Amino acid sequence: MEFGRVEPSELNSIDHSLPKESVKTKAILKATKSKKKGDVHFGCAKWGRKEWVGLLYPEKTKEKDFLANYAKHFNCIELNATFYQIYPTAKIDAWAKDVGKNFLFCPKFNQSITHFRRLKNCENITSSFLESISGFGKKRGPCFLQMPDNFGTKNFDALKDYLLSLPKDLEVFVEVRHTDWFTTEYRDKLFDFLASNNNGWVTTDTSGRRDCVHTELPIPKAFIRFVGNNIHPTDYPRIDAWITQINKWLEAGIKDIYFMMHQHDESNTPIISEYTVKKLNEECGLAIPIPKLLNQQTSLL
Repeated sequence: MEFGRVEPSELNSIDHSLPKESVKTKAILKATKSKKKGDVHFGCAKWGRKEWVGLLYPEKTKEKDFLANYAKHFNCIELNATFYQIYPTAKIDAWAKDVGKNFLFCPKFNQSITHFRRLKNCENITSSFLESISGFGKKRGPCFLQMPDNFGTKNFDALKDYLLSLPKDLEVFVEVRHTDWFTTEYRDKLFDFLASNNNGWVTTDTSGRRDCVHTELPIPKAFIRFVGNNIHPTDYPRIDAWITQINKWLEAGIKDIYFMMHQHDESNTPIISEYTVKKLNEECGLAIPIPKLLNQQTSLL
């Protein structure tokens, strides 16, 4: 993942602290009626990583078996594959059968919708996308609407109209990247609209774009995309800060948290994932599957 990449020499000078949650977020959580402890879902962006063979997947694992092996270590995935291709429903159904009953796929909206059509005149493509991901059935988690960097606040009406056009039972989290969305005026407008339409707001924590790091929850659910710097020493306190925040949200009654682990070099993502999940379980009283590395010398625990 390239978004927010900076030179390693800059990392120690960056303020990686998390912002405090707003009054609006606190009000959203206070109004949550559920007394059941929220669920935490942890995953990566892809399962088809050949470099994970011998690290996470057994030696000589074939590509067709990557997903089944991935699902032994994680309970969800941020599914980038659907961004690049709209798959036949039969293919989606086959993926759903390849994982356990508690596993969730979080499909990204197809790029034809978000990046090429920019949410306009895309009714047919949207219908095809929704038909495709219906194959996940009960294993479909929230969908992830990622807008390009140059999709600014002048497109607010297009964003609102598109989200309003989607089925009400479709859970959608939105990621915006243009800097104008994070000014006070539009930050509040976006929060209020998402809250009124029952949409979530993705938090992307990456070193080079600290404006995108927020703790705004327009609904009592969080979708965090953590982008580490290839197991740099600064990764650990950043992860620890998120675990502290997640624990506070769980105590406040949040319903669901989706934590997606990224690295600029995804070859070592399982290593930092093992560290993260073990700490989550210890500090938050959870029982998320811990990625089990085959070569224990690479473990950070």
